[in-house]
Amino acid sequence: MSSNNTTPLAQLDDQLAADFYLYESLLSDEERKILLKARSFLRDEIKPLVNEAWGKGELPQELIEKFRGSGLNALGYEGYGEHQPAISHLLSGMLALDMSRVDASCATFFGVHNGLGFYSIYYGGDQEQRDRLLPAMATMDKIAAFAMTEPLGGSDVSGGMRTTARREGDIWVLNGAKKWIGNATFADYVVVFARDVDDNKVKSFVVEKGTPGFAPVKIESKIALRIVQNAEITLTDVHVPEANRLQNMKGFRDVAEVLRKTRSGVAWQALGLMIGAYELALDYSRQRIAFGRPIAKFQLVQDLLVKSLGNITASWGMLVQLARLQDQGVFRDEQSALAKDFVTTRMRESVGWSREIFGGNGILVDYDIARFFADAEALYSYEGTHQMQTLIVGKSITGQSAFVG
Repeated sequence: MSSNNTTPLAQLDDQLAADFYLYESLLSDEERKILLKARSFLRDEIKPLVNEAWGKGELPQELIEKFRGSGLNALGYEGYGEHQPAISHLLSGMLALDMSRVDASCATFFGVHNGLGFYSIYYGGDQEQRDRLLPAMATMDKIAAFAMTEPLGGSDVSGGMRTTARREGDIWVLNGAKKWIGNATFADYVVVFARDVDDNKVKSFVVEKGTPGFAPVKIESKIALRIVQNAEITLTDVHVPEANRLQNMKGFRDVAEVLRKTRSGVAWQALGLMIGAYELALDYSRQRIAFGRPIAKFQLVQDLLVKSLGNITASWGMLVQLARLQDQGVFRDEQSALAKDFVTTRMRESVGWSREIFGGNGILVDYDIARFFADAEALYSYEGTHQMQTLIVGKSITGQSAFVG
């Protein structure tokens, strides 16, 4: 591209400024068409809504309706979604990247429904449950949530889950509490995990909206992912029929399988957020004039941009290979854990550098970068902290568990 071209590369639809090693060229022509269609949709339909919604801490119904008609839902699932056969993990990851590149809150809302919620039923349900529940979820006529984290338990919830399930004939009675549950304030189906008091195993239940005793309350005053409607849920003698217990979820090992798949999606989201911040900083550096010239001409600004690009390129390469392993069906939990750990750490670092380029303007939501800076903290923490991912990988490479308890 000519150096005197007045259109910033970061604004082009057909090539991202951050794709320095041309990773998107690994997609087939058909996959690239799907990606570019999604990119245009996110730019034209979603991006104009996000700053106001983020500032208000609301998820507008209009935004849900736009996603409902986008054709993006359930693309990664055989037998569901607009494109069949199901798309590759590489394309699925790049779609998550592009979504988070526009807004991490929207990517999280979509990922909770299409990833954690949908996959829990797709993987953990029997055929009757899939046929009954998933078609409406595939069209987003029904929205899902995933309720595992508890007020007093985060990464240790696998062995210390306090929410209980007690069977009474064909009914299960759930009691306990969950916290930080995205989409739960309005979701039609909430996948709730509870410890069976009889065998002490974690079981999975689909609690339908309006079930007596199920009380979600929105968590206010968040500094990150403000569009996502996180809730604290109280479960008081919630009655769930045996028909809504996910039949193929036999214990926490099966729950871990869901997290193994979706954890890589968080890494792709982190890459997208990192790219979005980099693009904002790159464009700003070309426009911002200081001492009579664009700050893009300053050596220290170029240093920050290049270091960010290096983080992006390394993270992207890792995720491309992880997607290939997923498509081959041979990837392991520790590979997802390393990707989530590495990419979110690099994201946090790079987003800080991008915000730095904006100076004082970097704390204004009007410039977008402040939203990216704040949202990075949530992606860094959820679906397993840096420390927990490190222990998963550490156990794999040493053969020794450093987990406490």
